[in-house]
Amino acid sequence: MAADASDWVTQLRRPEGYATGPYVLSELRRVIVAGQMKPGVTLPVDEIGAFFQVSRIPVREALKTLIGEGLVRHQPRGGYTVTVLSGPELHELYLVRGALEAAAIEAATAAATVDDDARAQAIHRDLTEAIDADDVHRYQILSRAFHETLLAPCSMPRLLHMLGLVADLTEPSQAMSLLDSAQRAELQTDHALMLDAFLHRDGARLSAAARGHHGRLTAYIDEARNGQGDISVS
Repeated sequence: MAADASDWVTQLRRPEGYATGPYVLSELRRVIVAGQMKPGVTLPVDEIGAFFQVSRIPVREALKTLIGEGLVRHQPRGGYTVTVLSGPELHELYLVRGALEAAAIEAATAAATVDDDARAQAIHRDLTEAIDADDVHRYQILSRAFHETLLAPCSMPRLLHMLGLVADLTEPSQAMSLLDSAQRAELQTDHALMLDAFLHRDGARLSAAARGHHGRLTAYIDEARNGQGDISVS
């Protein structure tokens, strides 16, 4: 059964002035990617429009864009819902994330600066704190930020854009919530190995560590899903 819109509508931010169509789009995308709208939740056009004090037109245009991005699905009689990924779909997307990361990681390592080092070290510390606090949602956010920080220096904007789109598709499922604390700790050990290779500008070692990390992560998610099909609000 889909969750009521009131469960997540309070997570939306209304602008001080007039809400434009692009603003409605960015806010809906933000809460979906953050996992604040669970997969399968219904997105009622009228209620969203009332919240932003806009007509149905910009809401529908925003939802149409999100359909194109794969974040929302539409059924003629079922309305709009946040996309529910099947187990195989989530597996495939994590494989794609790993492949795109592998294509950029050595170039990023070679071009990294001391500022990139400082950002990666800070996020790694925050990740450790999130594990210690058992803050799974924060760990999910920071894990993506850590990987993006390692890749940022690669000077491949199109590849990074594609990676961002794929990552957005996996985020609503909040895959880290499927793993136990021991598994998240093992993934953090992988992160430590990746960070060390990055700081030493060892692209080959970082690439190998990243491949091992993605393989472990994908296996953990597959195991946790255990053929259950999808993650939804039902």
